[in-house]
Amino acid sequence: MEESKGSAWWDLLQSLVIAAVLALIIRSFLFTPFYIPSPSMEPTLYPGDRIIVNRLAYRLGEPQRGDVVVFRYPLDPSRDYIKRVVAVGGDTVEARNNVLYINGQPQPMASYLPPGIVYSDFGPIKVPPNSYFMLGDNRNNSADSRVWGTLDRKLIIGKAVLVFWPLNHIGLIR
Repeated sequence: MEESKGSAWWDLLQSLVIAAVLALIIRSFLFTPFYIPSPSMEPTLYPGDRIIVNRLAYRLGEPQRGDVVVFRYPLDPSRDYIKRVVAVGGDTVEARNNVLYINGQPQPMASYLPPGIVYSDFGPIKVPPNSYFMLGDNRNNSADSRVWGTLDRKLIIGKAVLVFWPLNHIGLIR
């Protein structure tokens, strides 16, 4: 009888260790939860939102214009930031009269921007190879590439894919 009790505890301990190791592997290499602390990505993401970031996405491909990306802040890599990719390496980006231009072509006002947004002119800025120009969706309340420059590829953590909290805001991040 005592052998089966000891065996049951040993089985439970083994199961807990395996579950902890699997959770650590998944969190470190596949999907990681993040917390949104600021309004810089409104109306896409709100302060207090909890999201899932796909860490594998950019091991298999390159960030694309329009992707929402979590990365290490270039001026303090101990902090994580989230912004949208608006230009990739080789592009020239600028804003004039509230219109964003990529390689001299005006970009339509994106549906993810707050209605009636007005933001200041900047650029033109040539994005170096293996770098990205990042902007917050709430451009009047965002410290982004206009402030700290382009983002080096090696600072990217992953692609923001899903809001899982609060329940009334669950959905894919576009």
